[in-house]
Amino acid sequence: MMKLSKLSMAICLCAGCSLSFAFEAGTFEASYPGIGGMVPVKVTFSKDKIEKIEVDPNKETVGIGQNAIASISSEVVKTQSLAVDNVTGATVTSKALLDGIKECVQKAKGDVAQLTKKKNIAPVIAKTETINTDLVIVGGGAAGMIAAINAADQHLKVTLVEKMNFLGGASAICGGSVVTEGSQLQKDLGVKDDTPAKLAYDLLDNGHQKNDMNALVFYVNNVGKSIDWAVAKGVKFEKDFSFRAEWRTSRMVPLKGGCPAFAETLRELVKNAKVNVLLSIKAEQVNMTDGSATGITAVGKNGTKYIINAKAVLLATGGYGYNKEMLKGSLKDALYYGPVSSTGDGHKMAENAGAAMQLMDYGKLYPQGIEVAPGIAKSTLQGNIGAYNQAGIMVDKNGNRVINEKGSGKDMVAIQTKQPASTLYLALDQKSFDGFRDYAKKNGISSEDIDKWLAQDGKKPPLFIKGNSIEEAAKKAGINPKNLLDTVEKYNSYVVNKDDKDFRRPVKFMTKTIDVSGPFYIVEQKPRFATTLGGVKVTTKMEVLDKNGKPIPNLYAAGELANSVHGDDSAPGANVAWCITTGKTVSDAIANKLQN
Repeated sequence: MMKLSKLSMAICLCAGCSLSFAFEAGTFEASYPGIGGMVPVKVTFSKDKIEKIEVDPNKETVGIGQNAIASISSEVVKTQSLAVDNVTGATVTSKALLDGIKECVQKAKGDVAQLTKKKNIAPVIAKTETINTDLVIVGGGAAGMIAAINAADQHLKVTLVEKMNFLGGASAICGGSVVTEGSQLQKDLGVKDDTPAKLAYDLLDNGHQKNDMNALVFYVNNVGKSIDWAVAKGVKFEKDFSFRAEWRTSRMVPLKGGCPAFAETLRELVKNAKVNVLLSIKAEQVNMTDGSATGITAVGKNGTKYIINAKAVLLATGGYGYNKEMLKGSLKDALYYGPVSSTGDGHKMAENAGAAMQLMDYGKLYPQGIEVAPGIAKSTLQGNIGAYNQAGIMVDKNGNRVINEKGSGKDMVAIQTKQPASTLYLALDQKSFDGFRDYAKKNGISSEDIDKWLAQDGKKPPLFIKGNSIEEAAKKAGINPKNLLDTVEKYNSYVVNKDDKDFRRPVKFMTKTIDVSGPFYIVEQKPRFATTLGGVKVTTKMEVLDKNGKPIPNLYAAGELANSVHGDDSAPGANVAWCITTGKTVSDAIANKLQN
């Protein structure tokens, strides 16, 4: 018999058989860019099988990107197929991993096209499953996870339902700072005279007094003790306040490790609590009996129907920013950068159960967005902070400063939306651009991303321009060169004299002059949003109100579903603190009611 080639593509020609070896045995490596940087993968093959997939250390988001890596790697090995769907909410990471695996297959002389063909899967016979619980929580973001942890700690039987295949929601990609009014943390950092009234005044001022007053009373009276609970549970904070113009009292503190670390802490706490977690299961309706909530109906990916009977129902489903049909007003034209899971499911369920809705036209617009895909943004909030810590400024198309770069977000957006294409521009010397690049990593913008955008040289969005001089950069970006140079020189004089005569930028953020020798950079800035502010009306115990202003028995809301607490604009750090406060305190109220 003829000796087979060492290559696994050799064919056995023995009588009556045709055996094809799929791969060249060995381990092969590849690497593709994900959200946080390169995703390096190693795939080990035997002659006829994908034996093992290993992904080396990477910077993909904990709980989202890392979940996608584990899920896809396992599925490819299990099915011996590349016909694996991207993990929803982690498409960039999913694509990076699958592209890397495909390259490894090619290196192993495998047939990528054959492995990518969809396999015929036998239809699954749908079934119905009934679950009985004390509390069913719909939504596994920060508010839902915190409510589950706290309710389980108080010996309630808790079922947590999440339509994604991972927990986290918007909490894993938030801005990363938290309002701490009245907490021990705030006192330890030196502020001992903050009060619920002071916080309420700031929230009312920022929200133009459109705030849901019941929710506001609940918020300001419970946020401090809720932050104390989070600290006691292991949520880590930095040891200093962050400055934002919206707050007249120092009360905003960054999360240590940002929101990814915050969300991962909550996931670990859920894992260690006695909580029945159901992933990849979508809640469809609140079940009602004689006007009272008695549980929910949900559906799994395999068609299984879940009837979950509960003594209390807590909706913590997030917002509706990813549902274009629900967006109104300025939100329709703003770039979206939030989770794909924010499709308004809880809003629809609550309304169908008779809930009264409010402020559905509003969302939180931020001025620091770059357009990375049509209609889709990435936040440069942290990158901007890094730039302003050096000598970065913001200008319009004419090359003029038009705002205080450290002013309130709502004031910036008000000016930004009046500009052509609602666009302003960061103008950065080398040290400011380096500061931007370094801090932007906190928002999931990698150095590889920035280098790629710079290489595009303004030919497609997002606009990242580099010039050897201010004038060259301005011309490439379509900005008036002479005006920009004049603006830079005027700003430098303000730095020297420690006085921004035009826009009153705080002196502590004007410590360095702009280097006029070059190179120079221009970065686009467009309005972006993730957080929606419309939601259900609630009592001061977060019970959902019906259209007659009466509580719907046993139905509660937490987090972004009840975001009208902020009025028509949420202040920095107020959203994360709201999720912590509602998750903790509403679960206290539910436990107290069910146990007494």
